[in-house]
Amino acid sequence: MVDLNTAMSAASVDRQKRVADEGKERMKRRSGRDLGIEAFDPVKHVSKEKAETASMWLVITFSVIVSLLMRYVLMPRTTVEKSDILYLAPLSAIFLIPQIHRMIMPADFNELYTKGTWFKAGFLHTFTFLAMAFLLVNPPLGDIVAPQLAEKWVLVQNEGEDFNFSKGAGETGTVTWEVQQDAKLTGDIWLLFGLADNVNVEGAEVTVQLTNNGGVSELVSDANFWSNNSEVISNATGNISDTRSSSILMPHGQLDQDFAILLGSNLAVGEHRITVTIVEQGDPWENSRVYTWVLKVVEQLPEVSAS
Repeated sequence: MVDLNTAMSAASVDRQKRVADEGKERMKRRSGRDLGIEAFDPVKHVSKEKAETASMWLVITFSVIVSLLMRYVLMPRTTVEKSDILYLAPLSAIFLIPQIHRMIMPADFNELYTKGTWFKAGFLHTFTFLAMAFLLVNPPLGDIVAPQLAEKWVLVQNEGEDFNFSKGAGETGTVTWEVQQDAKLTGDIWLLFGLADNVNVEGAEVTVQLTNNGGVSELVSDANFWSNNSEVISNATGNISDTRSSSILMPHGQLDQDFAILLGSNLAVGEHRITVTIVEQGDPWENSRVYTWVLKVVEQLPEVSAS
């Protein structure tokens, strides 16, 4: 038999042993060395941060230089048809980044660069180039887009003091106008539209051609029609502000250029194709844009007798 004191002493020793083993296990689980974690070295950390910062500024400088070369050296020597090289060549320069680091950076910095450094540098170069390219090709530093339709286009039938506007203005490239059997689209038929541009909208050359059974004819804009009938046009096409001269055809008001083209009088049944060609000298290219709209004059179907 074991007396009480001996049993209590044995239990106490066993409990102390378990506590000690648990403490060792906790220390082992929390040990960074046992988990493969390197001890924090502040000197090495500072050196790596300096190397990464120097790499960042080197990549940004490199990307800015590449963007400027693209805009002011390569772009003026490239046509619009071959413009793919303007972004393919600068983005391909990513592969030069590691070599540039080895040429410029000190040896102690190059020892700290890893594959992760080149991955981050590639993304930084890509987005820096895209941001610089956006700034360099848009006003005031560049202009590579021709003026465009401000909002919609509309046809107007002017019979004396009566104005009839086409339905579905500008929603598609075709307007269908019905007339009576063996009749024509009477009155003067006007094409109304506005052009908008981010800079120098009035510097563009706009040519309007009408093609129908009568052949091809070149038309010019009437500067007085819009100003003389601005209130009628605004009321018919919808105001977008409290200013009656500002209609949905010219949503930017005086910043847009208005056009009023007389297509002809008493247009015959058939298809009348309108071609609007816009050309301007941009920076650095010549910008162009072409719109093609169609007016279809059709006869109404005869009413079928109920008998």
